[in-house]
Amino acid sequence: MSLNRVGWLVFVCCLSITGCTVSPAQNNSTLANLVVVEPQALDGRFQLELAKLTEIMAQESEQLDAEAMGQLLYRRGSLYDALGLMTLARIDFNRALDYQPRLADAYNYLGIHYTQVGQFDYAYEAFESVLELEPEHPYVYLNRGVAAYYDNRFDLADDDFSRYFSFDPSDPYRAIWRYLGAVELNPNQARQNLAKARLKHSNEAWAWGVVDLYLGIISEQEFLNSYATQGLDVDETLAERMCEAYFYLGKLKQLEGEWGTAAVYFRLALTTNVHMFLEHRYAAIEMDWSQQQANAEKTK
Repeated sequence: MSLNRVGWLVFVCCLSITGCTVSPAQNNSTLANLVVVEPQALDGRFQLELAKLTEIMAQESEQLDAEAMGQLLYRRGSLYDALGLMTLARIDFNRALDYQPRLADAYNYLGIHYTQVGQFDYAYEAFESVLELEPEHPYVYLNRGVAAYYDNRFDLADDDFSRYFSFDPSDPYRAIWRYLGAVELNPNQARQNLAKARLKHSNEAWAWGVVDLYLGIISEQEFLNSYATQGLDVDETLAERMCEAYFYLGKLKQLEGEWGTAAVYFRLALTTNVHMFLEHRYAAIEMDWSQQQANAEKTK
C-alpha cells in the first residue's frame, strides 16, 4: 500500500528462518513450497535527495523562511521514513512542526510512528491534530483505526475502519481492515459484511484475493500460486506484493490459532524491506505477539 517500485527476482525454496522456534513444515504444508522474494533495495534516488536536502538546509538556512524550512524538514523526514530510519524521520517531523505547525501530514506520520512503538496516547493526539487541520485527510481514519486496533480498543477501531471503508468501498484493503477490526467484536457479522463487500464492490484489484482467502473461496496455496504472485502492475515489485501477501496470511493464521505459522509469515513480511507499506510497519508487532502466543501454547 505505497510507492517506490523496482523489479526483483523470485525463487521457490523450503523455508528455514533463524530465530523462529516453530517448524513450518510440521504446521502448514504450504510453507514447504513458499515463494520467497529478494528484499527490496534502498532507493538510490531517495538517498541522493536526502543528501541534497541536507546540503540546502546547511548552506541556506539563514535565507529560508519558516514555511520553506518546514517543508524541507517534512520532505527529508518522509525520505528517512521511506528508508526505514524512523528516529531520524521523527526528529525531522517534529522540527518541521516547529517551523510550520499546520502540517497535517507531519502529524499523521508522527501518529503512525507512535503507534509502531506502542505510545498510543501520543498517537491519538497526533491524529486528532490531523483531523483539526484537515478533516478530509485521506488516511487519518485508517491510521487512527490501526492505533486503536493495536491498543485493543476494537470498538473505536471498528468505527474508524468502517468510516474509512465507506469513502471507497471498491478498495479491498479497506474491506480487509474493516473485517480485521470487526472480527474481534462479532466474527459472524464481520464475515457477512466482508462477503457483502466482495459481492457488491469487487473489481480487478489483486487484494480481493485476500478477501477470497479469508472467506474460504480459495485455498492458501491457490492464493500464493495465483493472486499473490501474478498480474503485477507495471510500477509494482514482487517484494511489495509479497509484503502484503505475507502480512495478511499471517493475520489469517492468527485467526485460525496457528500462531507459529503466523509468526513465520510476519517475519517474511519484514524481510521484504518495503518500509513504507503499512503491512511492513506493523509486521514486527504482529510477529512478536504471534511468537509469544506460540511459545505460551508450548508451555501448556
